[in-house]
Amino acid sequence: MATVKKRKKKGNESWLTRHSLGVMTAVIAIIVAIGAVFAFAFIPYTGGNDKEGDWVYIPHGASTAQVRDSLKNSLGSSMGTRIYIMWKLMGNNPAKTEGAYRMDPGQTALGIARRMATGRQTPVTVTFNSTRTMQQLADRIASQLQCSPEEFMDACAEVLPEHGFKRATYPAAFIPDTYEFYWSATPENVVKRLLDYRDNFWNEERTKKAKSLGLSKVEVATVASIIEEETAKKDERPLVARLYLNRLNKGMRLQADPTVKFAVGDFKLRRIRGEHLRVSSPYNTYKVEGLPPGPIRVPTASALDDVLNAPHHNYIYMCAKEDFSGYHNFATDYATHQANARRYQKALNQRNIM
Repeated sequence: MATVKKRKKKGNESWLTRHSLGVMTAVIAIIVAIGAVFAFAFIPYTGGNDKEGDWVYIPHGASTAQVRDSLKNSLGSSMGTRIYIMWKLMGNNPAKTEGAYRMDPGQTALGIARRMATGRQTPVTVTFNSTRTMQQLADRIASQLQCSPEEFMDACAEVLPEHGFKRATYPAAFIPDTYEFYWSATPENVVKRLLDYRDNFWNEERTKKAKSLGLSKVEVATVASIIEEETAKKDERPLVARLYLNRLNKGMRLQADPTVKFAVGDFKLRRIRGEHLRVSSPYNTYKVEGLPPGPIRVPTASALDDVLNAPHHNYIYMCAKEDFSGYHNFATDYATHQANARRYQKALNQRNIM
């Protein structure tokens, strides 16, 4: 009996040993699995240069394969694949994922996949300035958002007439600045939001100032566009604005060289000649009276304020200074203006500026 009991004890020990090893193996397997999951999902993205993240763009109508390729191309094969697999597990819906996503260092693959699966895209910065034509504006908007220039122009034609704008006055509907949009925003929403910003600019105080000048908001924008083309010197713009307001009040033609350049279609002209002044165009203010049909560029907020706050003076003539400093000589009488013009013409001739 003693021998039998001893053998049973050895059998139990052997079973316990095997059981313990099995448990340990399972625990190790679980630990390894947890580590694998952690490595797969929770290791943070470091970014292309460890300082700034990268952008992933998912266009309208993208397929799941395009989502995968966008992730891998922007974030690298390893990180892109991890995000793609988890994104597929979370819904696999490219339509909901459409947009732009900035992947900042420190974000995990799981967190990125969750953002994309729920469509929580990152706003993009949209900036436009020094914009002369609507085509330039459309091109700049399209270069920063998903829409094409043609789609933006179509949206302008759809939205702006409802708010009283004609094709010639479209530039008055926008104010150059820096904005935030979702990359996938529709062109119509972009135009509406930009128009809202412009409407907010025209608060009660500015609207009263425009009325006191006898100008509509669009007419203020038209004068502002001319003075921005007339002088690059910001401290001179209010003086130039008042000069043109003086001409309007006296019933004189504006005779603004920038409007001739616009009519000719060449803003690089450095010397306005007779053939330019004879161009038949509603924008040639040497031939037509009053303001042109609309702005000759998209005027800035500061230029609009320069018109609204133009200081009073009696100047009605101006001519570029002969020192080519970018400033102008102003005059209240034609004789003084002629003398100023002769000096400038002489300087042009001396420099062989045609």
